[in-house]
Amino acid sequence: MLEISKSDVLKSLKRDNPWWGADHAPPHLGKERRRAYFGPFSGLALDWSVRRTTILMGPRRVGKTVMLKQLIDQALRDGFEGSHILFVSIDTPLYSGMPLERLIDLFEEETGHAPDDKRIVIFDEIQYLKDWEIHLKVLTDRHPNTRFIASGSAAAALRLKSQESGAGRFTDFFLPPLTFAEFLMFRGLEDKLIISRNRGATLRYSARDIEKLNGEFIHYLNFGGYPEAVLNERIQADVQRFLGRDIIDKVLLRDLPSLYGIQDIQELNRLFTTIAYHTGQEISLDGLAQSSGVAKNTITKYLDYLEAAFLIVRVRRVDDTGKTFQRMRHFKVYLTNPSMRSALFAQIEDGDEPMGAMAETAIFSQWFHSEEMHNIHYARWKKGRQELEVDLVRVDPARLKPTWAYEIKWSDRYASDQPGELKGLIELAKRHQDTNLPVGATTKTMTCETTIDQTTIRHFPCALHCYQVGKNVAEGRAP
Repeated sequence: MLEISKSDVLKSLKRDNPWWGADHAPPHLGKERRRAYFGPFSGLALDWSVRRTTILMGPRRVGKTVMLKQLIDQALRDGFEGSHILFVSIDTPLYSGMPLERLIDLFEEETGHAPDDKRIVIFDEIQYLKDWEIHLKVLTDRHPNTRFIASGSAAAALRLKSQESGAGRFTDFFLPPLTFAEFLMFRGLEDKLIISRNRGATLRYSARDIEKLNGEFIHYLNFGGYPEAVLNERIQADVQRFLGRDIIDKVLLRDLPSLYGIQDIQELNRLFTTIAYHTGQEISLDGLAQSSGVAKNTITKYLDYLEAAFLIVRVRRVDDTGKTFQRMRHFKVYLTNPSMRSALFAQIEDGDEPMGAMAETAIFSQWFHSEEMHNIHYARWKKGRQELEVDLVRVDPARLKPTWAYEIKWSDRYASDQPGELKGLIELAKRHQDTNLPVGATTKTMTCETTIDQTTIRHFPCALHCYQVGKNVAEGRAP
């Protein structure tokens, strides 16, 4: 087999690591706005008190590589020796199949530092190296003074292999799509549209102009999950071309089939596009199997793959007592990024039929990075001939009882004219009168309270609530 020359590999490494010969960060580093998750990530990745490798996972196009470059910029600004930092993008053809140890050897040879020096080594897109987890585990053990950081978009494989092979050595960090709060910050609108006030130990938010905030919320639904789309009007104008194809071609048609040996790629593609179009709807395996002609066990596997790749999230159903069903025959499926729908189909406008489902998807996507996501469900049950539902119910995992619940609406009429139509919410509150269950419903513009059948319902704007959940989750506060 023909081999790539050592000089060519070194030339590539030096090009990708310009700080080896510089006294300060190159001008292209650190200019992009930082994600709200940068602080927690950098604190974890550069924690020298614990010998751990950090695995940065997340969907495509959410800014993982940019965050890694910002991490290097931060280290350089803090005085870290530039010649002790290595950045390698494993998907570079020159490095194809090259063991990580060989790259480390070339790094040491070129910069002349000792292997036991304090170092930062970053492997971007590490999933392109076969058996990466074995290589990285050996390096983590062999070099206690080196902080290894790896990233990848094929998150399904990364998560599985880091848990199996990196137990005690790898720590996963998940980078979700942009929250609505980050979207406003990236656009320079957060302070112009949001008022924050300290109320004791908590922060409370209000809108300076709810109509303008709603307009930005619709922009967020259409392209807000992707940092590059937020900052580039050309991409916004043709989000289907620039981002839709990336989702289909790179994740569904390449990443997942190569990871799992999927034979019928079009079958997987059809399932995902159907789910994306109907995001937020309840799904039954029986119904999907009958409508698609695909076996239930195959559909279950496809859903597992899509969820592991951070494209969808399944939300379990509970009854009016807060108990889950033993078998998950019915569940809701949400896109983890609401703007995926417009990237695949068409942008939506206020008044379009999908607005309610998209608002619901946006709220759930804010919870995506929170540990609370495991405790969030939707409720559906029968009362006589009626079938009642509540969109979002938080269940205490210890007591298996609801602790709060609310409906997600993109309308003021439930607050101004028809609060009695929130029948599921009212019945759930009655069912749990002993615990005085807090209940609410989002609106389009109104903030108020209504009381019906001795049940007090809080009403609050959907866009403002979406901002608040994303802001608090990203900054580590209880929403």
